[in-house]
Amino acid sequence: MAYNILFDNNDAQEIVNDTLHRAWEAIPPKRPEFLGAYLSKITRNLSLKRWRAASAKKRGGSQTDLMLSELGDTIPQAQSVDSEFDYNQTVQAINDCLRGMDASNRVVFVRRYFFGDSVQDLCRQFKSSESKIKSILFRARQKLKLHLEREGVVI
Repeated sequence: MAYNILFDNNDAQEIVNDTLHRAWEAIPPKRPEFLGAYLSKITRNLSLKRWRAASAKKRGGSQTDLMLSELGDTIPQAQSVDSEFDYNQTVQAINDCLRGMDASNRVVFVRRYFFGDSVQDLCRQFKSSESKIKSILFRARQKLKLHLEREGVVI
């Protein structure tokens, strides 16, 4: 996941080390229910933080730029979330929408927007054409946007 976001082996290895270190420090008082999901979230957050710092120095058309821009019109930006309550409502609405998706479409969506897989990687993983994967992602984003609007999430 770190490599999918950063496209640099050294940075990705460093993120993995930082993830394990953070988990080591946090787990004794707070034991996660799902260790894999817990580690994935730490890895993703650290990777995005590193990517933002690097992209602030040099603007480039990376896979991460593309992935985040695809979701830009669907999910509200962090600064628009006024409180913890609103944030939790948004997370709950996203999870509800994902639960309502067909399982294979949900996996494609999560692999793309959480794990940062490229469209080409998804084509190989699911043995599908690029147009089919792009169509699945487009429809999933539209479905998510409509669901969030119905739930009253300001986009």
